[in-house]
Amino acid sequence: MTTRQLFVALACTMLGAAAMYSASNLTAEDKPVPAPRVYELRTYTTLEGRLDALHARFRDHTTKLFEKHGMKNHEYWTPTDPERAKNTLIYVVSHDSMEAAKKSWEAFRNDPEWVKVRDASEADGKIVSKVESVYMTLTDYSPVK
Repeated sequence: MTTRQLFVALACTMLGAAAMYSASNLTAEDKPVPAPRVYELRTYTTLEGRLDALHARFRDHTTKLFEKHGMKNHEYWTPTDPERAKNTLIYVVSHDSMEAAKKSWEAFRNDPEWVKVRDASEADGKIVSKVESVYMTLTDYSPVK
């Protein structure tokens, strides 16, 4: 190894060590704060008698496809109100950012596997009549961090 190569290697090692030391000594105020996750509350209203088909599609396919496209599944609910319990699915997924949400949904909608699943599940007719979506971020006092 030449003197120059040795000098470059030593300089790189020292810079790396200095960077690691510096990063390890940052206070909480100095450390970069990660961007907050973006949560998405979605409500699906089904056509009459089609909620079971929607549950089957989510159970067997949709949740896995969401994960494949970068969405994190959180919770899935049906309302306790007897009338809405017949045709409503409510759930929360999250994304790394709004941009990530847009990219994930676009990739999901264009996924040939999703198209195949959707078409097969709708062989007896459409399932969903209405979709509502609300994007949210956590408040500073939320118990979920």
